[in-house]
Amino acid sequence: MPKCKDFKNFKERGEWVEAQFIAQALRMGFKVLKPWGDSSAYDVGVEHGREFLRMQVKSTSYRLGNGYQCGFKPNRRGAQYSTKTVDFFAAYVIPQNAWYVIPSSVVLKTKSHDLMLCPVRQPKRDLYHYEGYREAWNLMRRPPRRA
Repeated sequence: MPKCKDFKNFKERGEWVEAQFIAQALRMGFKVLKPWGDSSAYDVGVEHGREFLRMQVKSTSYRLGNGYQCGFKPNRRGAQYSTKTVDFFAAYVIPQNAWYVIPSSVVLKTKSHDLMLCPVRQPKRDLYHYEGYREAWNLMRRPPRRA
């Protein structure tokens, strides 16, 4: 795992990435809510119209081949994520300044919960599985149905 460049630890980087997400979501016209403390299953709430979406925010700077590996696992103490507690994951590829907005059902069906995000190349949706989610803020305007 690479060092947490420019930050004392990964928790501090996570707080910074959440702030980046909040700023970008506000620019996109969403209302944003931040739960108090660290005990919620999600990092940020996003309100759009009558919908309330639970967002889990992740980040990566770990380059591996043609992309960046991003882990979507909870911290050691946290309960496992589920589609009943998280609606979307927002993943920020820090060196490329690229956001991915991915439905939780897509992330949670993978075995390892580690995804390769490839913003360094032109999107090839048939080759790179998650490029259709790059900058896919519009998905939050049409949220998935909850189970």
